[in-house]
Amino acid sequence: MNMFLVAGARPNFMKIAPIYREAGRRDNISCRIVHTGQHYDYEMSQAFFKDLALPEPDYFLNAGSGTHAMQTARIMTSFEELCQKDLPDLVVVVGDVNSTLACSIVAKKLLIRVAHVEAGLRSFDMSMPEEINRIVTDSISDYFFVTEQSGVENLVKEGKPGDRIHFVGHVMIDNLFHQLGELERGDGSIEFSTSRLKEKYSEYAFLTMHRPANVDSKECFAEIAGALNIIAQDCPIFFPVHPRTRKMIGEHGIELSDNIIQLPPLPFSESLYLWKDAAIVLTDSGGLQEETTALKVRCLTLRENTERPITLRVGSNVLAGTRKESILNAYEKCMKADPGSFSVPPKWDGKASARILDILVNSL
Repeated sequence: MNMFLVAGARPNFMKIAPIYREAGRRDNISCRIVHTGQHYDYEMSQAFFKDLALPEPDYFLNAGSGTHAMQTARIMTSFEELCQKDLPDLVVVVGDVNSTLACSIVAKKLLIRVAHVEAGLRSFDMSMPEEINRIVTDSISDYFFVTEQSGVENLVKEGKPGDRIHFVGHVMIDNLFHQLGELERGDGSIEFSTSRLKEKYSEYAFLTMHRPANVDSKECFAEIAGALNIIAQDCPIFFPVHPRTRKMIGEHGIELSDNIIQLPPLPFSESLYLWKDAAIVLTDSGGLQEETTALKVRCLTLRENTERPITLRVGSNVLAGTRKESILNAYEKCMKADPGSFSVPPKWDGKASARILDILVNSL
């Protein structure tokens, strides 16, 4: 089986890594990585490949940044040329970024089968570009690999054939357990740039924030920052600052407390090293909602909705909204929760990639 694995933005790399590793254990699969170059900071993407023990991509499309239409068009044009040159049997897309949408459309028009990993998730918020990408990709995919039961229910409601919907668990959790194992297998000599910072504090919070809806609006960013500054008086916050967020802090004149310790973007392994022991994680990321759930770490999501409702139901995640008062109320609620009472969703056991490849090999 000749398979393309498509990655475009940082979270994609974490999702394709376990699939690539699992494919490497099998003799009947040729697996090549297509890096669309969607992420505007190519060096950050390259660092992620190294951190995840992935090889250099077989193909780099160099899409770059721009409007959604510009970026999607560039990816489609380059990917079409690649597929026509080297027709794969299958294109595997992950998540909900523009690369996911663009490459799935191109593949289908060339009569190449498409597998969508992380299919069926819905926020029901059409103002989110990711929601549009998810819906369109699922409308044309041949294989739906689902992370949680809500994804199955959404796809069934949308009329997708049941025999093409596969509840396999989550490749993001596969990667999480792999990276956690790498940390634990160390002899104690692993030294991160943040090791001394972590040792300095007996309790701390960990923050990530980059979503345009949160940082591009001065009013919204100011509301969130106001809440974070108050939270930081109770619990110091480690904050690896995404380039987009750093830019908007300057443009909006956002003032952050000295107790919010701003860090440069960190490799996945170093981020994990910090947040796995945090008292609470504050984030607008989708992936961290799931990863904290898998490790039973409190999570406060700085959004009005989530396409990952299982993280709310099992008790590890609290939806905070983006207003100062709602965030502070959610923080108080979240900190009162006992992590021992949290549970882990079914099939989040580190074996999703093996299930996916078993299904694909048997089908193709």
